[in-house]
Amino acid sequence: MHFKIHRGANEIGGSCVEVWTDKTRIVIDFGMPLVNPDRTPFDERETEKRTTAELVKDGILPDIPSVYEDNSNTALLISHAHKDHYGLMDRINPSCPVWMGYATHLLIEISNTFGNSPALKNVHYFEHDEEFKIGDITIHPYLMDHAAYDAYAFLIKADGKSLVYSGDFRLHGRKAKIFDWFKYKIEKNVDYLLLEGSAIDRNEEFKTEDELEEEFVETFKQTKGINLVFVSGQNIDRLVTIYNACKRTEKIFLVDFYTAYVLKTINENVNKNIPSAGAFPEIKVYFPYWLTKRMIKFGKKNETIVPFKYFKLGKDKIDEQADNLVMVVRPAVQSDLEKYLHKYDDGCFIYSMWDGYKEQPGKIKDFLEFIKAKGMTVKDIHTSGHANLDGLRKMAEAVNPKHLVPIHTFEGDNYAKHFPGVDVLRVADKETVEM
Repeated sequence: MHFKIHRGANEIGGSCVEVWTDKTRIVIDFGMPLVNPDRTPFDERETEKRTTAELVKDGILPDIPSVYEDNSNTALLISHAHKDHYGLMDRINPSCPVWMGYATHLLIEISNTFGNSPALKNVHYFEHDEEFKIGDITIHPYLMDHAAYDAYAFLIKADGKSLVYSGDFRLHGRKAKIFDWFKYKIEKNVDYLLLEGSAIDRNEEFKTEDELEEEFVETFKQTKGINLVFVSGQNIDRLVTIYNACKRTEKIFLVDFYTAYVLKTINENVNKNIPSAGAFPEIKVYFPYWLTKRMIKFGKKNETIVPFKYFKLGKDKIDEQADNLVMVVRPAVQSDLEKYLHKYDDGCFIYSMWDGYKEQPGKIKDFLEFIKAKGMTVKDIHTSGHANLDGLRKMAEAVNPKHLVPIHTFEGDNYAKHFPGVDVLRVADKETVEM
């Protein structure tokens, strides 16, 4: 068995690892880059202007000819629904089998629906702790705690060799206890552990989602005006945290219909405990102008808008009920806020996203400037979607690999000092490793 990291040995994002035997080839993740080689932000719109051949030549797409060919022996394995792990999948050949968790597929298809992209083809599902085979390669998926719902690590075995791909994970979210189960179940002394290190140089304790919930509760209690929360509409853990805080403080949780669609999809298909409009009366829905117009233009009104009309809070009611609202916002709703929200006094804007977005030129930075100009109190209530150094060490201890390979990190050269006594193998992007 061989493996090759196509991207990720020296950067976060654009994850892609190829594993193969003489008979079978699998590709783990097919992600959109987050940065250019000089670490400036990558503009994914650039991919729309180039052919697949050009993107391969430029090093944006991985040079794996079989994923672009018809009826090959290659299969794709997706760890979770973050675009830096799946965002280039539209370039693969439709005949290429794609394996992922069921909820991961639902979340990717939501993005495709609202982005007006075609649905995925040839999708197959794996389940937590249920081993399956692709050709002569055996894959064992393990559910992980991460900011993405339904995220997995994989144990890969063939030719008497073994490899663990950690995927993105953490030990301080709502599924943190699953790692205790993983430590008990995972095969020890594997040959290679490909270990993500997004936060490897951060050894402070990260806040848990329960701790964030308490922060939201206190903030909502203290804020006399409206609470605006900038949060990803697919960060299920965080949305549950905010909902819980709303319920405890008797606030209305006002979400746009995209976020409502995400919650409804997961509630109805995966987990009835996920709060959703209708089943959970504290949730109301609003309809941003630009997104409503877009869905009508794409002929998706009945699918994406109509299901939430009975839970609508009219935008003309936002000022009237501002003091009792916790409203999910993002840059694209700025025009709605300018038109319908005038009561910013005594309000609080809560940033619940990765801090790095703040300084990147573009819509997010402009939106934050707009908010600051309104005189609102601005707070950060957030925690990492990735494990800190202590969590990474616990993963390495659980797997006890013969070789530890840095991946999904800018700090690969620091692994050796952080994992004394472990054979840290620095593998370059596009370097073939024979196991």
